[in-house]
Amino acid sequence: MKTYSIALIPGDGIGKDVISAAWQVLEKVAATAGFGLQPTSFPWSCAYYKETGAMMPVDGIETLRGFDAILLGAVGWPAEVPDSVSLHGLLLPIRKAFEQYANIRPHRLLPGVEGPLKARDFDILCIRENTEGEYSGAGGRVHQGTQNEVAVETSIFTRTGVERILRFGFEQARARRGKLASVTKSNAQKYSMVFWDEITARLAREYPDVTVTSYHIDAMAARMVMAPESLDVIVASNLFGDILTDLGAAIQGGLGFAASANLNPDRNAPSMFEPVHGSAPDIAHLGIANPIAAIWSGAMMLEHLGEKTAADAIMRAIAAATESGIGTVPGKDKTDTITHAVLNALA
Repeated sequence: MKTYSIALIPGDGIGKDVISAAWQVLEKVAATAGFGLQPTSFPWSCAYYKETGAMMPVDGIETLRGFDAILLGAVGWPAEVPDSVSLHGLLLPIRKAFEQYANIRPHRLLPGVEGPLKARDFDILCIRENTEGEYSGAGGRVHQGTQNEVAVETSIFTRTGVERILRFGFEQARARRGKLASVTKSNAQKYSMVFWDEITARLAREYPDVTVTSYHIDAMAARMVMAPESLDVIVASNLFGDILTDLGAAIQGGLGFAASANLNPDRNAPSMFEPVHGSAPDIAHLGIANPIAAIWSGAMMLEHLGEKTAADAIMRAIAAATESGIGTVPGKDKTDTITHAVLNALA
């Protein structure tokens, strides 16, 4: 029997609850489908930072390298640890060390979920460049605390980085409905974003079966609200992708449905899967966190590992639960209620 080793990082706040829920579903579908899941849990979090002074130990990356995949709950507790510390101490190092350069997030309405838009028939796959761009961390501050203080944040775009994320997007569009939207702001950013546009145009010649449209970030934000059904695959830089995917979560009913995958498409290091709703300190320990995003992320993990039949079973179970009215309204159903609805649908 094939067994996959999975690193679990529940993290902070509701991360613990949603990872527990997702793992129950994953274990059940694995038992039914005939493969094994071997979990190892790590306490790395803001609480761990307060105890040790680090978000993870110095050998954390090498520890994770031996796993088949990573399932992350949520990291962040800004009242006690600045987000800049938690992000740069755990998530970004993992993404960069393992070349998880493709962050993918599906945006569609599940049955029974009412989004804020009139449009219901949309299915968008947003692909965010995940390792460079605006989040490269290049820059600094000088003369801190004085009137002459200067802060510089430099975006880094490499030909390798831009080309590989765009090529990944083209391949996804080819496998879906054949439409790719490339998002920049090249009218204002005349170096990095024009560079991105040029590479898009060059690669488009290799994919004559894919219809390519270039949008500015502001126009794309408007299109996602006004005509989401016109979109198929969106590819954007780290910052623009971050913004658009939160908008995508909003139009699909909220962050409780926001699943994601941080993929290493070359498969020479583990990929990481996470709901992107954050640790939600305001509802932590109340037992009302929606676990659907975490369960959906778990399904994405299984598909990446090659267990597509099991992943599809999870998605059908999620749809059955929401179609019955469970988990569709934020805060209405307990985490356990939603989890049990998905488990029962799996049966």
